[in-house]
Amino acid sequence: MPYVPPGSHLLKGAIDCHVHCAPHLNGRSVNVFEAVRQAAAAGMKAIGIMCNFQNTSGFAALANDELGHLGCHAFGGVIMQPTAGGVTLEVAKAAIGYGYGPGTGARFVSLPTHHTRYIAEREGRSPAFLETTFQVPENNVVPDVVRAIMDLCAEKDVVFDCGHVSGREAVALAEEAKKRGVTRIRTHGSRYTTDQIKAIVALGGYVELSFFILTHATQVGLTHVDEEKHKISSASTIQDFAPRIRAAGDRCILSSDAGVFLLPPPAEAFREYLLLVQSEGFSDAELRRMTSTNPAALFGID
Repeated sequence: MPYVPPGSHLLKGAIDCHVHCAPHLNGRSVNVFEAVRQAAAAGMKAIGIMCNFQNTSGFAALANDELGHLGCHAFGGVIMQPTAGGVTLEVAKAAIGYGYGPGTGARFVSLPTHHTRYIAEREGRSPAFLETTFQVPENNVVPDVVRAIMDLCAEKDVVFDCGHVSGREAVALAEEAKKRGVTRIRTHGSRYTTDQIKAIVALGGYVELSFFILTHATQVGLTHVDEEKHKISSASTIQDFAPRIRAAGDRCILSSDAGVFLLPPPAEAFREYLLLVQSEGFSDAELRRMTSTNPAALFGID
């Protein structure tokens, strides 16, 4: 009998909505085609391709044209980093329409990741760099350009992703997005308080918790968006994550955030992560909800 790794059944029908298999300044463990093939071989339903440099909907559309027969769907979107054009309505519009025909454009539009004030401060960036970063001011008034992007996401029925902002900012963004009719809201709650997570969920948002921040890759300085190597201090443990997962409840999503060469390929990293979460007492049914039902509902995957 061939060896079947523990937890392999947890990948059947799963969706990993946070896979970094696009080209990068750091080495990758897989390219886009390999990521789709490996996910399909594991029985996964879909992967979401993310990139800190550019819109990935074109990569996803190409992968689906070439490998769609394998049964694993790829989808992409844009993180509005400076390299992708920044936080502008034009960037969001182009991403949503960019693919190989209707319905193949971006499934999500995200505020910056490593170009937010919150992350830049954690990375120890220079004052000059900090001045260029995105933030929601302390008065929680969402910038006009972001409101316009939210309106577009509501109109086109795509995910508005809050990017890597602080918990306070994510709550403010989720409140504004809901006011503007956005029904698909993603936040990244690895460092949010449980109260902030509960507030986001109450507003109809989904809270994603990713494997990367639990791994040894956090111990190494990496080039996330430019040639400077940075790492974010105080890596988390699964014991830190468990209360956050429970606070998110029916609106929690688990993802690998894998693809960097220091970690196993995304499908394998995802399996390891699910076993880690399972060790904290979460059932197969709960894992299925967090890896299949919720991401399918958020991203509109049949």
